[in-house]
Amino acid sequence: MQTAPHAAMTPAQRLRSIFSGSVGNLVEWYDWYVYAAFSLYFAEAFFPGDDRTSQLLRTAAIFAVGFLMRPLGAWLLGRYADRHGRKRALMLSVVMMCGGSLLIACTPGYDSIGIAAPVLLLLARLLQGLSVGGEYGTSATYLSEVATRAHRGFWSSFQYVTLVMGHLVALGVLIALQRVFLTEEQLRDWGWRIPFVIGALAAVVALWLRRTMVESESFARAEAHASAQTDARQGTLRELARHPRAVLTVVGLTMGGTLAFYTYTTYVHKFMVNSAGIANETASLINAATLFVYMLLQPLVGALSDRIGRRPILIGFGVLGVLCTWPILSILQDASPVQAFWLILAALVIVSGYTAINAVVKAELFPVEVRALGVGLPYALTVALFGGTAEYVALWFKDIGMERGFFWYVTACIGVSLLVYLRMPDTRAASRIDRDGMR
Repeated sequence: MQTAPHAAMTPAQRLRSIFSGSVGNLVEWYDWYVYAAFSLYFAEAFFPGDDRTSQLLRTAAIFAVGFLMRPLGAWLLGRYADRHGRKRALMLSVVMMCGGSLLIACTPGYDSIGIAAPVLLLLARLLQGLSVGGEYGTSATYLSEVATRAHRGFWSSFQYVTLVMGHLVALGVLIALQRVFLTEEQLRDWGWRIPFVIGALAAVVALWLRRTMVESESFARAEAHASAQTDARQGTLRELARHPRAVLTVVGLTMGGTLAFYTYTTYVHKFMVNSAGIANETASLINAATLFVYMLLQPLVGALSDRIGRRPILIGFGVLGVLCTWPILSILQDASPVQAFWLILAALVIVSGYTAINAVVKAELFPVEVRALGVGLPYALTVALFGGTAEYVALWFKDIGMERGFFWYVTACIGVSLLVYLRMPDTRAASRIDRDGMR
């Protein structure tokens, strides 16, 4: 359907839209990470038994199953975003996340309703998986399209700034409840529900903010000049299949990066507690401190990519990841809290070479009519296979007495991604966004 020509976005509208989209992204990822941050407390509420590792394995399995819904969410909301607009899809995704958080907050424990408790927990994570699956591709597309060409790497990096900020807020709530407001017993009994209530309420605020966003110029102008044939191709798998190299590039560049990211941001908390013997509260503080510095690094690396290109930075991550993963995790296994802080920070500095620019690189690979789907679907499939299973695979290696096998697994996956970085073009110089006729 054709629309009226779209007026160019003013600088004020651009900044307001980036802010509104980013705040919504923060809330989405806060809700997603609260599950991982509080799983040490609610695992026993949903899964009976005295074996701590077994309980964590079950909660990690549901965490992984949530990732399996992300490809479906990426397809549904990516298609919706490419056909009806990035703004509408972003509003829909935050509504779905709100519903998932409310369901977890209100579900009674296993002692009250038996097997229905873990079933409802699973349903809530499936709904959140749909939401996050659609959120990533659409928000990456929106921020990349809204940003100006000269600063596209910088502005698109705020997707991971707010992603990490969501994780930090989740950890901040955890630390506040641990140290100020509740006892350990209260947290295990009912206090773990509080962060999910907070997430649901914050989602309502995010929805209000996203209503003020301006649709991206790329999508609006494409709509204004679309023919009936173009409308039929927008957001379809058939159209996506016309770009096999771009799809495979997304899979390859994501594989090692997402596994490293979830290893050092999510699983590392449990690794410090279960393997290094660091107290749970201390591990939370280390995780929060390293993530804060990591968050600040994202715009710096994004801005650097606007000057030297995306490919050199990806290659830097690949090389350092292959060389340093095994030593970092091996030393961390027996590290003191101070050593753990510096080791994790070093790992996150390396991972920044992927996270700060992966959104813009993917967006620059696809044309406007299939960009949200192209960014979201292959990414979500890869994250489901490698990122979402990181905790489960790591705990499985530990359970069979071969914990260091996980270190080699992470190294190998980063090595595969490095091969992709070495062969792919620099998307800054060959951006498909620049062909949208906008700038």
